[in-house]
Amino acid sequence: MTWKSLRDALDMRRASTPSGPRSTEAGALALVYRGRTQEDMDCADTVVGLLSRGPWGLDVRTSGPRGELPLSSGTLARARMYAQPGGGSLSPAYQELRQHSGAIRDFVEDGGRYLGFCLGGYLAGRDEGFGLLSGEVDQYIVSPGATVTTEDNALVEIEWRGRPRTVFFQDGPYFSLRRDPGTTVLARYTNGLAAALVTSYGAGRVAVVGPHPEATGDWFEDPPLPFQDTRDLAVDFAGSALDG
Repeated sequence: MTWKSLRDALDMRRASTPSGPRSTEAGALALVYRGRTQEDMDCADTVVGLLSRGPWGLDVRTSGPRGELPLSSGTLARARMYAQPGGGSLSPAYQELRQHSGAIRDFVEDGGRYLGFCLGGYLAGRDEGFGLLSGEVDQYIVSPGATVTTEDNALVEIEWRGRPRTVFFQDGPYFSLRRDPGTTVLARYTNGLAAALVTSYGAGRVAVVGPHPEATGDWFEDPPLPFQDTRDLAVDFAGSALDG
C-alpha cells in the first residue's frame, strides 16, 4: 500500500468513526426524545431550545418515533447526552421506551449524560424505568407536607442550591437516593424531599428534576399562572450533568 493510499484509508476511517459519549468537544451530539406517547410536543421542543441555546455548543437533534434520528444503540454511541423530556403518563411512556432501556443504561454507564425532566425523572427510576437511580422516585403531590396536591399545572416553591425559587410544576416526582458522595442535591421541595439532583451511574452522569425549570412563557397561559423566568436554573441543571 502506498503512503497516499494509507493516508486516504485513515482519513476515511476517521470520517466514518463516530465520536463516543465521552466527547466534550463543541458540536457533540445531544439527543432529545420525541415519542408517540408525549401528549404535548412543547416539552420536547423546549428542551431542544434549552440545549441549543446553552453555552455548551451542542449539536442537538430529536430522536425517537417522531424525531429526526432513530433511538438505537448506534445513535446513542455517537452522542454525549440523552434528554428525556416531560409530557405524557409514566406507564404508556415506559411501554414505548422499554425496548430501549438497556441501550440507554449502557450509554450512561459508558460515560454518557442523562437528563430527565419530570416524566424523564420518573423514567430514570427502577419501577417502570431505566434503572439509573438507586432509590425511590415517586409523586411529590402525595408526599407528606406537599404544597401542591393537584395534577393540574401549578407553581411550586423550592430551594435551589439553598435559594428560594418558584417553578412551573405538573405532577413531578421527588427523589430519595442512598447517601452517596457522587450525588449532589440541587434543589429541595419545602418538605425537604429532593426536587432535583445529579448523580453518577457507571462512568456517566444522571441529572433529574421534578419541576420544570425549562418552562417558557407560553406554559403559564393555561390556566393563567404568574410567569417565572427560571432559565438560569435549567442551564445550571443541564450543566451539572455535562460539566461533571
